[in-house]
Amino acid sequence: ADGHPNPSGLFDVKHDAGGMVDVEFAVQYLVLAHAADYPQLTADLGNIALLGMAEALGLLPAGVGRPAADAYRELRRIQHRERLAGADAARVAADTLQAQRAAVHALTRAVFGAQRVAQAAEA
Repeated sequence: ADGHPNPSGLFDVKHDAGGMVDVEFAVQYLVLAHAADYPQLTADLGNIALLGMAEALGLLPAGVGRPAADAYRELRRIQHRERLAGADAARVAADTLQAQRAAVHALTRAVFGAQRVAQAAEA
């Protein structure tokens, strides 16, 4: 978020905490951390499929991967809509997308641990 400051008071679906970058980073970490044991993670799949696979392999707790994938799909849909409308950034009212943001936060807690997520949010 520091690289993409958002003084607008709106939620940036790509860069703000609970957004797309958090999902993408968590998925990249899962692949790098576990590909030696689970080479299927290196298949040419997108983040949505990889989240489902990570949950099925037990790399994520049950009930974390699929909601995060659904959240990512919705965030991406909004980003595409805003970009097609000519917006420079995909930002929505801060009080929207609470379920999606919660799913992304659950993913980052599962992957990186609650303490590290809290420290990153404070930075």
